[in-house]
Amino acid sequence: MALNELLTTDIGLLSLSTIGFIIVMGVYLYRFAKRHIAEDERNASLGR
Repeated sequence: MALNELLTTDIGLLSLSTIGFIIVMGVYLYRFAKRHIAEDERNASLGR
């Protein structure tokens, strides 16, 4: 019943797209932070 409502109603699809966007944004921010932390560690070890 709830799954049917999630996939067929306007508000359900909007909720699903919002959840998807939040997950994608979280993955992006995690990778962004991880990449910059590694870059800062490299720069610190080189004495920059």
